[in-house]
Amino acid sequence: MKTKSLKKDKVNIVTLGCSKNLVDSEVMLTQLKGNGLEVEHENKKDDANIVIINTCGFIDNAKQESIDTILRYVDAKQEGLVEKVYVTGCLSQRYKDSLEEEIPEVDAWFGTMELPLLLRKFKADYKHELVGERITTTANHFAYMKISEGCDRPCSFCAIPLMRGKHVSKPIEELVKEAKSLARNGVKELLLIAQDSTYYGLDIYKKRNLAELLERLSDVEGIEWIRLHYAFPAGFPEDVLKVMAERENICNYIDMPLQSGSTKMLQLMRRGITREKTEVLIDKIRQSVPGIAIRTTLISGHPGETLKEHEETMEFVQKMKFDRLGVFPYSHEDNTHAFGMEDKLSDEEKEARAQEIMQIQEDISLAHNKAKIGSTLKVLFDRKEGGYFVGRTEFDSPEVDNEVLLPASDFIRVGDFAQVKITDATEFDLFGKIV
Repeated sequence: MKTKSLKKDKVNIVTLGCSKNLVDSEVMLTQLKGNGLEVEHENKKDDANIVIINTCGFIDNAKQESIDTILRYVDAKQEGLVEKVYVTGCLSQRYKDSLEEEIPEVDAWFGTMELPLLLRKFKADYKHELVGERITTTANHFAYMKISEGCDRPCSFCAIPLMRGKHVSKPIEELVKEAKSLARNGVKELLLIAQDSTYYGLDIYKKRNLAELLERLSDVEGIEWIRLHYAFPAGFPEDVLKVMAERENICNYIDMPLQSGSTKMLQLMRRGITREKTEVLIDKIRQSVPGIAIRTTLISGHPGETLKEHEETMEFVQKMKFDRLGVFPYSHEDNTHAFGMEDKLSDEEKEARAQEIMQIQEDISLAHNKAKIGSTLKVLFDRKEGGYFVGRTEFDSPEVDNEVLLPASDFIRVGDFAQVKITDATEFDLFGKIV
């Protein structure tokens, strides 16, 4: 067993789960560095003596990945390769007591709101002067911006309120300050995230204030794209659409998780909306912002879903022709409302239903993409991969949406925009050349 090194501590932050978790890790990274520590995010050398694992606890697969990661670093500790293992994030928040018993080799467990306590392990202070400052771990030209924390919605399947608490909006002034700091560091695209972005402002401004936030962020010099994620359909603030239509640097893109195309299932899911009202809202969005790309996510196999409701959702997808769509098989989560309902479907049936929906979407996506052949689009390039530069249009968010592939012979710098003529298309990719 290796004895404790006299060398200066080196910290590695490992992030699992969603973009909201990534922002938390970036804040942690900024605070630790601001206190003079040597710290990296996802250190490829794996040579840090202290590891902080920021876990996800949302669905079964994510929870298992978090546990597997914790066990990997616990094994490394027992082999003398790591001296300390700390765990934070959603899994730790939700299952801390039982995990402490099951994995006693972890040195300390922290909840989602316990960054100051974690910092104390390093004899570090939470530096309030760093609020709004953030070291990003994404490509330099885009960054996620968390506009609120937690959620007040009663959705049957979701454990987020158990892990993240009630909805708390960040003040506009704080977010504008953060946007200016990011822009000074080369960020061109802001991806606005929250558990429920359309609830923004109700707690601190006593009204839905997302439209004003978008306006203020749109005024920040250097920000060329602003992208809106996780817009809840019930109570959607329609003044947001006017701002999107008027401001050139607000992408014609909205990510709106709808979860089902069946009114019965929406009621069982406690979503506060019907299919009919959803269709009216989507029509309103498309009329108000012509050419907008709508991304949604659905759940297959929620308790109470029979073949009839599944077929209604497939018909809904066919009718609405979403630009982007993802499907998650239902995961039975402790202490949620749906956990008390009988989960009759097998994992195989849930997955089969998800694949049936995605097959419909693939045909829709191919038609959407082929319609772009011959058009010229503004593309932001994220990386070079193989023989291509890989970028995105304003209709695409990183990692989850379509990409534009440009032959490496047409040189473009990563992080730059270019006008690209689309020459070919598949279900999920566009091919083009520089104009």
